[in-house]
Amino acid sequence: MFRLKWLWKYMGKKRHLFVIAMFLSAITSSMLIINPMLSQKLIDEVITPQNTALLLPLLGAMMVVQVVRLTLRYVMIVFLEKNSQQMLDDVRRKMFDVIQNQDHVFFSRIRTGDLMTRMTNDLDMVRHSLAWISYVSVDSIFTFLVTLIFLFTVNWQLTLCLAAVTPFIVIVTRVFSKIIHPMYVRLRARLSALNTVAQENIAGNRVVKAFAREEFEKQKFDEKNQEFRDINLKTTYVGVKFNPVIDLLSQSMTIITLLAGGIFMINGNLTAGEMMAFSSLTWALANPLKNLAMIINDIQRFSASSSMIIEIFYAQPTIVDHASAKEPDHRLRGEIDYDHVNLKVGGKTILEDITLHVPAGHKLGVMGTTGSGKTSFINLLNRFYDVSSGTVSIDGIDVREMPLSTLRRSVSMAMQDVFLFSDTVEGNIAYGVPDMTFDEVRACAKAADADGFVNRMEEGYDTLIGERGVGLSGGQRQRISLARAIAMKPSVLVLDDTTSAVDMETEKYIQHQLRNLPFPCTQVMIAQKVSSVQDADEIIVLDEGKIIERGTHEELLAKRGYYYGIWALQNSIEEVDPLGA
Repeated sequence: MFRLKWLWKYMGKKRHLFVIAMFLSAITSSMLIINPMLSQKLIDEVITPQNTALLLPLLGAMMVVQVVRLTLRYVMIVFLEKNSQQMLDDVRRKMFDVIQNQDHVFFSRIRTGDLMTRMTNDLDMVRHSLAWISYVSVDSIFTFLVTLIFLFTVNWQLTLCLAAVTPFIVIVTRVFSKIIHPMYVRLRARLSALNTVAQENIAGNRVVKAFAREEFEKQKFDEKNQEFRDINLKTTYVGVKFNPVIDLLSQSMTIITLLAGGIFMINGNLTAGEMMAFSSLTWALANPLKNLAMIINDIQRFSASSSMIIEIFYAQPTIVDHASAKEPDHRLRGEIDYDHVNLKVGGKTILEDITLHVPAGHKLGVMGTTGSGKTSFINLLNRFYDVSSGTVSIDGIDVREMPLSTLRRSVSMAMQDVFLFSDTVEGNIAYGVPDMTFDEVRACAKAADADGFVNRMEEGYDTLIGERGVGLSGGQRQRISLARAIAMKPSVLVLDDTTSAVDMETEKYIQHQLRNLPFPCTQVMIAQKVSSVQDADEIIVLDEGKIIERGTHEELLAKRGYYYGIWALQNSIEEVDPLGA
């Protein structure tokens, strides 16, 4: 019932079309008894007494009834298609909006392939239910009831003989429903797993080829494909087993009509016209009962698919705008403060008691061992995560007290894992500021040392680059990503190891450009190379979520700790343990 309420709610502006279509379905299915009624009159009042006066009027009426019914059916189908397509458009847009507003926890819980299945196969099943199952159900109900009532008025004894079969069909259908529902849930899960394997393989095709694991991936896909095939066949076999039983029970009505109807005619309790009406309308009782299995089948599929969609619909992000959040009354200067910050994710401590002040316009370098919490440290700035305790503030304003859109426009990130869209170079750089002029795009590219290699491309800034920057080197992708971050003209520019794939000369050029940006901003740079952060106003070293060293380049060298060890290794000074042991 909840699923039906949800579906009704999201039918959107064309909900009235669905109501009209259901009304037309009821009317046109009820009209099915008119021609058998007229046929009864034709036999009893025209053919048997040889009274030709009513012949043409009756035939004309039968023709008119058929034309009107078919016209109304056409209108009904058009209305259902318009309604279902509008619903599909609205629900898909709403799902995409919900997904866009989710946080990291959501995407770590639900796989990409599963999300794609929900936005395609599951949604199409819901549309199918709205456009087809709905009117077939209404058709079946009204056809059965109206036919039953009419036949009762003709001969109630023969009608009761036919109706006696109905309870057996209902029992068989109920058993079928209980068996098939869990099977469709498993079928839906297998399809999601299959799509996930395919999506991951396509996204990670470079890794697959780099490790020559094509055969392993084929085997993994074959396993998932076979699991999906097996559960699909089992589900189909269940339907194949039940359908003959329901068909047999339904067709038994024809036998009952001929047998019992013949006896009633012999005894004079049934006219030839009435027998003709029963023979013509036996299918109208049998068909709805035959459709029951098919309808139940599709309803169970709808139930499984709609559950997956509803789960997305009502997924609540943990990171949202607070009720007290308000726009700052000025452009943020970029003064950063961490005040006794602690971060726990899944019960595991990631950052512990981080206290730090970065004046506006300064450059902060962040170094540390792998897994020390460097990326989590910067993810707190734009609220990819929220602190477990303590506060992170910019210009004295707790980041939780700013609207997310404002905060993330003010804190621009060039990430270590570079993602470029299937768009032109210009489109990727101007992604955050779509109305940028070409001169502004090129200036950002120059600041990231991307202008040179872009101009060497066949179509320059109009060159289409593939998903994840296919066709570009690692360093080129990093520079386009950096240009995209600079284009935002942020108050805080975060660089997550964005020069790791460029040569020393390019890195020096980029650092020079970053020191001379045409707008004021605070820079936070995560790096593995000392050369990337040595000119920073302050450098912090993280280990196991704690700041173990802080100071300028010279001060940290004098401490002869972790930072000194890394510097010595990278400059081949001497063999030194980076942890200072």
